Amino acid sequence: MLPLSQTATTTTLLDGLKDESASSIWDEFDRRYRAIVYGFARRLGLDEPDAADVAQETLMRFVRDYRAGRYNRGQGRLRAWLIGIARYRVADVRRERARYPVARGESAMGDVPDDSQAEQLWDAEQRRFIFDQALAELRATTRLSERTLEAFERVVLRQEPVTDVAAALGVSPQEIYDAKSRIVGKLKDVLAKYQALFDAD
Repeated sequence: MLPLSQTATTTTLLDGLKDESASSIWDEFDRRYRAIVYGFARRLGLDEPDAADVAQETLMRFVRDYRAGRYNRGQGRLRAWLIGIARYRVADVRRERARYPVARGESAMGDVPDDSQAEQLWDAEQRRFIFDQALAELRATTRLSERTLEAFERVVLRQEPVTDVAAALGVSPQEIYDAKSRIVGKLKDVLAKYQALFDAD
């Protein structure tokens, strides 16, 4: 997982995307949003290949529309624009994959959540992405042992019982609680830093 730039604000990314030769800006935009769009599409029921296609098409369509002047930040948030593109793309995939044609005026959007539900799904994916980025940064930049990180992941993320994890790792339950406390303390600052990258979206 490549780290996100800590200096590229949404405004910086959008300004850079206007320049078709700025491949580093596209790379950063892609790193920041592809996983979120992919996860969003998966939450809407698409399989891995279709979700990957939706992510690719959503990002490319946004950049094309943006360069053509169709997106204006004054008219709405970037995330809303991306959600809209992704929702319609998911509907397109469902329509293409349907065993029978959409008939009687029914819409392929019928199973796609409304704006409020879509934003909730997007927010959940964005939180997961931010958490994954923060945890990867902790792994790369701290002296926490792999066993400490594994204990944290198993207890906090997978919600395995502390006693089971302690036994499996050969440590006491108190050591698990101590590891969790150390990581949570370090994680808060890193999470805030990554969240700030998305606050203006």
